[in-house]
Amino acid sequence: MRDGSFTGYAPRLIPGVTAEERIVAHARVVACDGGGGVAGHPTIYLRIDEAQVTCPYCSRTFVLAEGAGDDGHH
Repeated sequence: MRDGSFTGYAPRLIPGVTAEERIVAHARVVACDGGGGVAGHPTIYLRIDEAQVTCPYCSRTFVLAEGAGDDGHH
């Protein structure tokens, strides 16, 4: 996903339209497929740079669990 400050793109939540799902992640790199099935999208990998990242396809938000994210500095 591109840097939101560079592209100006940030998913905006629209109640009843976009997913408001918040998923706790235990690693800085997460995979998102939109939940699969007919509502899904191609699998993409997102990196949590600070505390959270939002999928540009489905607007799911991945929140880094407290104390997680070292990932061995990779």
